Amino acid sequence: MNRLSTRQRTLSGSLSFAGYGVHSAQPVTLTLGPAPADSGFLIRRDLGGGKMSETVPVHFSRVTRTTLCTTLDLGNSVSVATIEHVTSALSGLGVDNALITLDGPECPIMDGSAFPFAQAIVQQGLEIQPAQRKFLKVIRAVTVRNNDAFAALEPYNGRALDLEIDFDTKVIGRQRMIFDWTPRRYFEDVSRARTFGFVRDAKILRQAGYALGSSLDNSITLHDDRVLNPGGLRFEDEFVRHKLLDAIGDLSLGGLPIWGRFRSYKGGHALNAHVLAGLFASEANYEIVGAEDLPLEFEAFDDQPEDFEVRPYLRSVR
Repeated sequence: MNRLSTRQRTLSGSLSFAGYGVHSAQPVTLTLGPAPADSGFLIRRDLGGGKMSETVPVHFSRVTRTTLCTTLDLGNSVSVATIEHVTSALSGLGVDNALITLDGPECPIMDGSAFPFAQAIVQQGLEIQPAQRKFLKVIRAVTVRNNDAFAALEPYNGRALDLEIDFDTKVIGRQRMIFDWTPRRYFEDVSRARTFGFVRDAKILRQAGYALGSSLDNSITLHDDRVLNPGGLRFEDEFVRHKLLDAIGDLSLGGLPIWGRFRSYKGGHALNAHVLAGLFASEANYEIVGAEDLPLEFEAFDDQPEDFEVRPYLRSVR
């Protein structure tokens, strides 16, 4: 076992991203920065005029809306929408602690995936922290359902996701992805998968205040069983990969990385939030364990070849 795998990680410096919200269409700048050991993911909003909202944990108990994205309540009528791509990049790459600061009500959509965040994190590198990593170990299965859709967290000796989607359109159809997590696999196989939507829904969504900033630059757009984006798809099954990307981001709202298996059929942000609530509904469902008590056989990008696209991942040790 690599000794570094048992210790927490944070960002080695701050990263800034400018863009606009896919739903609000409002311009926003988001900064990812280091955070102390054992703090998890923290979030705050720069309200302008020298005012900053309270800094609070990114946690499922703060979820107020799950329609098309995950929205958090930061208190005092301050909220942040579309947090899932940012937290997906952080969690997917094995970051334990980070501070998220933004000056608008919605995280920037960038290209519709988590890749811009993930690539910047990998390029800059992470800092190893002295504290031992902690995991949320599932010890009793929890399942939530909505008609034929479901989401489940189950005991498993590792970190795995098994997602299946089923859309009544030929370009998507039924897709399934089974994913045994490592940071490298997340970066290469998941982070670039983009969000998607249908032309037929655009007018209704915009009338309801959603997708106001959606475009071919940040979403896969489907019409009459065709992908309208000039470059086509990044993966043949990009749709289920993006759902998996979302699930990783949503599940990070449990406060600690999950040691167990997540399964989902026709799932989404609402079921992801509900299954976390179900897990925490009873202390018999989980326990918090240290990394030294788990068979951690994976290790970030420590084994990456010299010609890997971005370097370094681990930058400094303190």
